[in-house]
Amino acid sequence: MNPFDLTGKTALVTGASRGLGKGFALALARSGADVVVTSRTLSSLDDTVAEIEALGRKAWPIVLDVREQDSIEAAAEAAWSAAGHLDILVNNAGCNVRKPALEVTWDDWNLILDTNLRGVFFTAQAIARRMVGRGYGRIINIGSVTCVNGYSGLAPYCASRGGVKQLTMSLADDWGQHGITVNCLAPGWFKTAQNAVMYEDTGWVDYLTDRIPLKRPGAPGDLDGTLVFLASDASAYMTGQTLLVDGGISVGAVKAVPKKA
Repeated sequence: MNPFDLTGKTALVTGASRGLGKGFALALARSGADVVVTSRTLSSLDDTVAEIEALGRKAWPIVLDVREQDSIEAAAEAAWSAAGHLDILVNNAGCNVRKPALEVTWDDWNLILDTNLRGVFFTAQAIARRMVGRGYGRIINIGSVTCVNGYSGLAPYCASRGGVKQLTMSLADDWGQHGITVNCLAPGWFKTAQNAVMYEDTGWVDYLTDRIPLKRPGAPGDLDGTLVFLASDASAYMTGQTLLVDGGISVGAVKAVPKKA
C-alpha cells in the first residue's frame, strides 16, 4: 500500500480561495482526498471547487471567518455534515500588515493575532472535538519561516507565527492520545497576494535570492510533497513538529565577508 495515498480521506482547508491555500487543496485532491474549502466569501471559492472537481474529487465550499467564533463553529458543523467526516485539517487562513514596529497600531496587532493565532487554535479545537470520536486526525497548522526567524517590519506577524509553532507542540501533546497528530508546515519566501508588491522590487528579489542557499524563492508545488506527507499515514508516528520548506534561508546563510590579504 502507498502510505501517501489519501483516497477515502476528507480534508478541510481554510483560506482556500487563492494562493497557498488553493494550492494545498489541489495537492490533497491530486493525492486522492475529497476537500472542504473555506473562505470568507463563497463566490471566491468557485475556481478552487471547479479545479478539484476536474481532478475527479468532491469539493464542498463553505463560508468561514476564522476571526469569528460563531463562524468557526457553524463551518465545522456544516463541513462535518456535508462530508460525513473529516480526517485532515489544513489551518491555512492568515493575514499580515507590514509596518515598522513603532507604527504598529492596537488594531493592527489584534487583526493579525486574531487571524493567525486565535483563529488557528479555535478552528483546530472545533475540528478536533469531532475527530476525537473517530480516534483519528491529521492537523496541519501553516506557519512560516518566521516561526523561527524574526524580520523587521513584521513584529505582530512574527509573534503570531512563533505562537503557532508553540501551539502546535501543545496541541500535539494534548491530542496524541486520541490518535490526532498536529504538525506545522512552515514555508519560506513564496510569492502570494499578500507579498506580491515586494516581488516587484528586483533589487529586493536579488537580495532575497542571495540569502537563500538554493538561490530561488519558493515556486508552486514546492510545498505539495511535505503537505501530503503530513496529511497521510506516512507521518503516522510524527507529531508536534515544525517542518521548514524554505530553500534553506532559516539556516542563516549569508555571503561570507572576504578576508583582507
